[in-house]
Amino acid sequence: MLLNRRRFSLAAGAAATLGGFGLARAQDTPLVLGQSAAFTGPAAQLGIQFHQGAKLFLDQYNAQPGRRNVVIKNLDDGYEPDRCAANTQKLIEEDVFALFGYIGTPTSLAALPLAVKDKVPFVAPFTGAMSLREPFQKNVFHLRASYNDETALMVKQLTHLGLKKIAVFYQNDAYGKAGLDGVTLALGEQQLKPVALATVERNSADVAQAVKAIVAARPDAVVQVGAYKACAAFIREARKAGYGGTFFNMSFVGTQALADELGKDGAGVMITQVVPSPYNQANALAREFAEAARKVNGASVNFSSLEGYLAAKVLVEGLRKAPGKPTRESLIAGLESIDRQQFGGFEVSFSARNHVGSKFVELSMLTGDGRVRT
Repeated sequence: MLLNRRRFSLAAGAAATLGGFGLARAQDTPLVLGQSAAFTGPAAQLGIQFHQGAKLFLDQYNAQPGRRNVVIKNLDDGYEPDRCAANTQKLIEEDVFALFGYIGTPTSLAALPLAVKDKVPFVAPFTGAMSLREPFQKNVFHLRASYNDETALMVKQLTHLGLKKIAVFYQNDAYGKAGLDGVTLALGEQQLKPVALATVERNSADVAQAVKAIVAARPDAVVQVGAYKACAAFIREARKAGYGGTFFNMSFVGTQALADELGKDGAGVMITQVVPSPYNQANALAREFAEAARKVNGASVNFSSLEGYLAAKVLVEGLRKAPGKPTRESLIAGLESIDRQQFGGFEVSFSARNHVGSKFVELSMLTGDGRVRT
């Protein structure tokens, strides 16, 4: 009987030890965020820079003791919707904790039905399209302002300067249409219409016909709704054709990538921004980001990487506020509890019925020597 009791005690002790070990191992298992984005092709810098910024924050976060690691599994979609949908299906089948930092409107739209169907949190897509915001979806959270917010500021600035003949050069897909709709809406509020329209195909820089059509209309300004390769090509070719007006770009263009493409030809090009300038050290978020980047060889400081850094920071705050153990449902609840909260001076506010965290927009200008003024 003593032997049996002893065996039972040993067995119970072993089970307790193994159970504790299993619990510890469960706590050690990282929470995996799935990201589909362009890491190759003409839009690659958008995915690369956003991912670098997010990883910069998460590496810093994970290095602190006692925290469950949060990591990103990223897949390349080349900024093509079909590839993004396949990547998203794969990530969901692998049971990622959340989908995070998708780059672009057409790709995010391809992923959205899959995320909604399986109730996977879809956090901080790099797009301002209204089609991803309406109708409201419980599992979708937007950090950035909308394209309507950006184009409203552009049109306000242009018309304030007396520039009313506005043309639109836009990508021939859901992103381009979202930007065009925003410009048309903002102009319509002042009884104006675009004086010329021209398109470019996604992942193409074939802009010859677009330049011909828009330059012929002699607009005061051209609003561009595309990625950096096509927009840079349009600016260079339009100037060669004698166009001397102003170019306005939306934040999605990729500010640093556009500046790199244009070089000295970038002087005077305007870009709307939806996060504060990463170069303004008067801003606490910019100082924090720059300090984190300084410690990592090769880390880029630009608007896209700052947005990735901020997006990861907000997601982790949602985890911190999540009730109970981390689940998809608790992450949603945690994010919804972020109410008028400051992240280094950048205010983010969600609620149970509002999943658009910010309406911040400001204008910036390229100087032609690789710098950006705000």
